[in-house]
Amino acid sequence: MAEFMARMYMRCHGYHILEKNYITGKGTNAGEIDFIAKRKHTVVFVEVKKRKTLETAAYAISELQKQRILRGASAYLSHNDNLQKYNVRFDAILIEPPFHLQHIKNAWRIER
Repeated sequence: MAEFMARMYMRCHGYHILEKNYITGKGTNAGEIDFIAKRKHTVVFVEVKKRKTLETAAYAISELQKQRILRGASAYLSHNDNLQKYNVRFDAILIEPPFHLQHIKNAWRIER
């Protein structure tokens, strides 16, 4: 339900959802990206975390998880040549039940 809420939030803010629960490198430890969205000339890889508080949700995104998402993003972009010239961003959407949502743009960065 948290990921659905996050996707609806992004749609309401002008994003087009490209993929949901995108898995790369099955069996290679590459991981899953909760969803991938696009707006204008930016592709956004989004991690959704639902916890009791927004603070605990923010701390639930580990460095290892970020690295897996980075590898997944790299694989996704390498298979989608039409997105090569787009800006890339990594966002987090934190959810505190029942309906408190916080969107953190550029939650972490990579050098391209």
